[in-house]
Amino acid sequence: MLNQLLTTKKMRALSLLFCLSLWYIQAVGQKQVNQFAWNEGQKILFLGNSITYAGQYVAMTESLFLSSHPKKKPQFINSGLPSETVSGLSEPNHADGKFPRPCLFDRLDNVLDKINPEVVFVCYGMNDGIYLPFDSARFEAYKNGIIHLQKRLADQGVKRIIWMTPPVHDDPQLRLNGYNTVLDRYAQWLFSYAKKQSWEIIDLHFPMRRYLETGIKKDPQFRLAADGVHPGELGHWLITREIVKHLMPNFPIESTWDDNLRDKPKLRQLYTLVLKRQTIMKDTWLTFTGHKRPGLSKGIPLEDARKTYDTMQEEINNLGF
Repeated sequence: MLNQLLTTKKMRALSLLFCLSLWYIQAVGQKQVNQFAWNEGQKILFLGNSITYAGQYVAMTESLFLSSHPKKKPQFINSGLPSETVSGLSEPNHADGKFPRPCLFDRLDNVLDKINPEVVFVCYGMNDGIYLPFDSARFEAYKNGIIHLQKRLADQGVKRIIWMTPPVHDDPQLRLNGYNTVLDRYAQWLFSYAKKQSWEIIDLHFPMRRYLETGIKKDPQFRLAADGVHPGELGHWLITREIVKHLMPNFPIESTWDDNLRDKPKLRQLYTLVLKRQTIMKDTWLTFTGHKRPGLSKGIPLEDARKTYDTMQEEINNLGF
């Protein structure tokens, strides 16, 4: 009886030790995943469509990083391109027939070869369903594009690839029951597939969806995107919030971007400088690497843009973070 009791206690102790060991391994692993390799990632590239090109969430992320890591100075490079897809699909009369949707793979080689990033954030899907009801063929084109892009980035030697599910679609009439039901499936697939493949993934879609659902319950007129597609400042902050929670889990998160800036004049100045610099640099990088999308501003020459970048970096340094 005594031996049996001792054996039981021993098994419980071993079980507890195993659970603690498993918890430790998971905690350390999570810390390694979430701790951004800033020293290695001197060029941090953002690939995406018009939401990325708008640049607010990129500038917000960079601003919070610089305020928390003032001695680290990687480049945050916005290479989002409006209208772009990874599926290679386009509506028959896109842009009133002026041009088909550009495909990332038409410019990807130039982007990677000329920028040579160590870290790449990827956010596609919003345009890939072509704003039509769900179709299995379109879905396969999107999935194939994602899988091919992962391979291409890995083959290029990108050290860290961070996938993001597409933001929520806020249909002006149907709200969450229109095209967003297509994006629900795209986001669910990407998140599940990334987990199975051990890819690094940040879910933007469903946190934004829940936020929008809550807002609509309180106020039926509540919106994240006036046109259904392009989020305003709040939407960009919701994107930033998920990125920051993933990369800097101990960073204090406020409910809105303005709440983050309130009573922090230096951070507000920092964001103004970073957003201005990002606005200049994104057109320069798109012009330098090349693309087939008409109607965009031509960026200033890279050499001139780099001088502007360095000058603004001095202003940022003088803020004294």
